[in-house]
Amino acid sequence: MTDSTKEPGAYDQLYSRRIYPLDAHDLSEEQIAVAFAMTSRRPEAFDEIAEQVSKEKAADFHERWVLGYGHASVAEHAVVHLAVENVSRLAVDTLEDNRLASYTEKSTRYQVMPEDYFYVPEELSQHQALKKEYVAACQSLFQGYRKLIDGCMDYLRETTPRIASERDGAYRMRLSRVATDHCRAVLPAATLTNVGVTANARTLEHAIAKLVSSGLIEEQLLGGAVREQGRLITPTLIKYADRVDYFAGASTIQLDQARRYRFPDEEPAADAVSGASAPEVKLVHWDRKGEEKLAAALLYRHSNLSYDDVWERVIDLGPESRQAIIDESTAGLGAHDAPTREFEVVDYTFEFTLDYGAYREFKRHRMMSYLPQPLTVAHGYKIPPVVVQAGLESEFEQTVRPAEDVYWKVREVSPLAAQYLVTHAHNRRVVTKFNLRESYHLFKMRTSEEAHFSIREPMLEAMRLAVGVQPQFFRNLKLRNYPDWWPHP
Repeated sequence: MTDSTKEPGAYDQLYSRRIYPLDAHDLSEEQIAVAFAMTSRRPEAFDEIAEQVSKEKAADFHERWVLGYGHASVAEHAVVHLAVENVSRLAVDTLEDNRLASYTEKSTRYQVMPEDYFYVPEELSQHQALKKEYVAACQSLFQGYRKLIDGCMDYLRETTPRIASERDGAYRMRLSRVATDHCRAVLPAATLTNVGVTANARTLEHAIAKLVSSGLIEEQLLGGAVREQGRLITPTLIKYADRVDYFAGASTIQLDQARRYRFPDEEPAADAVSGASAPEVKLVHWDRKGEEKLAAALLYRHSNLSYDDVWERVIDLGPESRQAIIDESTAGLGAHDAPTREFEVVDYTFEFTLDYGAYREFKRHRMMSYLPQPLTVAHGYKIPPVVVQAGLESEFEQTVRPAEDVYWKVREVSPLAAQYLVTHAHNRRVVTKFNLRESYHLFKMRTSEEAHFSIREPMLEAMRLAVGVQPQFFRNLKLRNYPDWWPHP
């Protein structure tokens, strides 16, 4: 008997929508990964599949399909949370050099570091006299750091008015954060830190391989420890995470090539120190067919034509029509909106020379490509503005100079270990490529007045260069603060 009240041809939805978590308290990460993987060949719901997957079955599945047949994407469903403590910032840079992971690191912006909070590299264990010089240099940096904080606090108390109804503790904390933020520039890359890591097993395996393949002993040990702890959570999926000869040999090959073709090695730069110079930012490459590429991409998605046909028609449209297409596609962007993926077809390549502290802010944007040169003291350093305003430039230089001297001595023994003595104030060169879509995010976030001063200045210059060559792409970019040179009303 049928329901006569229904419209003819009406059809009830037989499968109701379900969205639910698979509980990591009841299932291991490897069991969850298998439950998700099996949906490609099993008709049951995920929770029904999960009930049938024991830890042993999960291990067998991963041994056969992930490790045996190379279906590595399955490992992306197994997520690992790791607490990593008391590792140098230099080693953490390598740990964090993976796009598809999340990191939250101990901040030197909000905490004052203890005087002995630094790493002593194993590379110096056979050079005891040099090791003593290294330790003394680090101790001197941390002592200078404390003295600079005290000096900046004195200056800030004299020049910073108290906010109405602000209590003594809140006032001191506000000034302390400013002083600490600027004076941390003298801390070395050897400074210890803690970082929380969230990564899937596939990314973690890659991270481990890079670490254990490193030339730095600390990074090798860190990779081994991450592997050991990660296996407690995903014993099968990172079972074979190990040294990769290709990773281990890449740096040596590149160094040999640089020497073979007579690219000069680093040496001290007599005039490299500057506390007030503009950042060095160069627009190395930009896409001169960017307008045509972007207009073609925007029209292609909802066309039934081949890309070649779309491209020919876009060329025939002319600049005004192409610009209209781009303007209409960006006019509705809100302050927190990202443009569509079509904006990824246009690229910019920059070379930045920025201080190590700014670099560590910059590399958090892991979707872009970035190629840093090794840390060195050869390019000088930047003195933070509050230190300059407080009249503490000479104290800053006296703090940094001894570490630079020891850097060159350590470099004779181990160029890699010498990097530990490079401070956050020292400049580093890095080449980076990011697309137009990513530039919207970078420019909005890192050029606002709320952005950290160390990264804001170079990013403003990068934006000026990009807007200078292709202003038509940025007409509808929403910024919190527009610079004086901004070309659009």
